[in-house]
Amino acid sequence: MLDAALIQQCADPSLKPAIVQQFVTAAGSNDPLAVTVKSGGRLILIPNATSADEAIAIVRQYVGRAVVRVGLTQFPAGVGVKDAADLNPDLIGPCENLRKGTAMFAKVLRIVAKWYGNPTDDVFPQIFEDAVYAWKTGEFEGGSVFQAGDPGGDVTAASAPAVNKDAATGEDQEDSQPQRSEESHNAGSAEMRIDLSRIGGN
Repeated sequence: MLDAALIQQCADPSLKPAIVQQFVTAAGSNDPLAVTVKSGGRLILIPNATSADEAIAIVRQYVGRAVVRVGLTQFPAGVGVKDAADLNPDLIGPCENLRKGTAMFAKVLRIVAKWYGNPTDDVFPQIFEDAVYAWKTGEFEGGSVFQAGDPGGDVTAASAPAVNKDAATGEDQEDSQPQRSEESHNAGSAEMRIDLSRIGGN
């Protein structure tokens, strides 16, 4: 769980806190120093960084030759960087990583939402799922989501309630479970009445 104060201070304001939390849970890491390196779809085993300097050194070693993700949001470190020396060490910091990661993810959400047309709130969980997949792969509908332009729009704010419900599944399940148990109870009662009436009829 991300600290609420960190989300409020650092996350992209176009994303509701529940969406930020869900995004980091689905696609990010609990470790702000986490560096993931993949080449040809295969994960490259690297030592865990114990400091920001170590983490940025690992990133600089592999960026440009492999897909490198870093920090809480597993931000794609090579995006927009022509030379490894140009990498900003601040990218490792939790606040900067959350700021850049959520801003990029908000753009990915808007790209996916645009593809869906004029989505309603009930479609948002699917949009979110597709956006997380696009974040992890870097592609959506054959194009790079990280290099693509931002289509704009405010789909995340409009659809936040759907994600809040989806993120807090316990609440929805609590609402639906009593209904199901009540229905099954009613069904059981009906069966008992039918059975009893048949017995009485005989």
